[in-house]
Amino acid sequence: MQFTELPLSDSIQKALADLQFTTCSPIQEKSLPWSLQGHDVMGKAQTGTGKTAAFLLALFETLQNEPPADERYAGEPRAIVLSPTRELALQIEKDAHELNKYLDFHIVSLVGGVDYDKQMQKLQRKLVDIVIATPGRLIDFCQKRYVHLDQAEVLVIDEADRMLDMGFIPQVKQIERYCPRKDCRQTLMFSATFSDDVLRLGERWMVEPTKVEIEPESIATDTVEQKLYMVGSDEKLSILKNIINADDVNSAMIFANRRDECRRLHDELRGAGLKVGLLSGDIPQNKRIRTLEAFKNGQLRFLVATDVAGRGIHIDGVSHVINYTLPEEPEDYVHRIGRTGRAGSTGTSISFACEDDAFRLPSIEALLGKPLECEHPPESLLP
Repeated sequence: MQFTELPLSDSIQKALADLQFTTCSPIQEKSLPWSLQGHDVMGKAQTGTGKTAAFLLALFETLQNEPPADERYAGEPRAIVLSPTRELALQIEKDAHELNKYLDFHIVSLVGGVDYDKQMQKLQRKLVDIVIATPGRLIDFCQKRYVHLDQAEVLVIDEADRMLDMGFIPQVKQIERYCPRKDCRQTLMFSATFSDDVLRLGERWMVEPTKVEIEPESIATDTVEQKLYMVGSDEKLSILKNIINADDVNSAMIFANRRDECRRLHDELRGAGLKVGLLSGDIPQNKRIRTLEAFKNGQLRFLVATDVAGRGIHIDGVSHVINYTLPEEPEDYVHRIGRTGRAGSTGTSISFACEDDAFRLPSIEALLGKPLECEHPPESLLP
């Protein structure tokens, strides 16, 4: 389906044309005909399948077609988008501004780790239409009565399964109670999985939702060559340095599970004279944004990250992903390796399995639906 076949306003069609978006992705093609009619929609799709545009297009059209209340006040958004991580919220905000190019909606992001006063100033500068937020920071603004959700016409909950994993559901429930009743708003919920818990939340928060499920063609992208090296834990650092010094490695994201491990890796690689950045939850948000920008524009060749960077961050041109430690959740393996092989390019993922984490392999292979071929690293990479 082409975007021109959908009942989208001229302003939105013009913005889509500028972005060279012509053909709907499967999640957009299946969800938009329903959401554009005002139905509640539960969408199941992996990260990177276009679901952000799917809910933003519906949200913009709803706000355009429904005139705002006669009397509006500061801090009363017409639409709320909830995201589990700061990075994903800021990515959604960036996408929203691109689609808003020929419209005049005031969009504000409220996320932790960013200057509170600056967010306050954006809220108070003019009437806010759309708030994109992480749950904790939004509740903070609501409790201080800087934001009021009782006029919200649209509520979007993105990555619902991730919200569950990260323990945010009590906060999301609180936010949902601040909003108008479910029959007085449109609710859109997207998730990579439809677990029983996610489905129960949908029943609680939505009115006869249309369920749209997009199964990935391949659970792990065919454009990524996956390698699995059996290594000793004492060899990993030397092998990692040899890998990223190879000629074919243009840029790489290196994943580890714990913040302290990421910091140690970052310091070791930086000490070896490599241009490397660090992205984890204990880094101040403004510094994380600068680090991401430096990695995107090539000032940094390598990025050491926890799984906070594994979802929702779109960086083209990453040649390699290296799993220094195997992830605790098999889904995170798929999200990690999906950072390479993007936008028509091919990429390589290299995972280390040692005595400490090889027990995680069976659940990863079960999710992939095929075994990962274990091999010893080539001699050229050995310490």
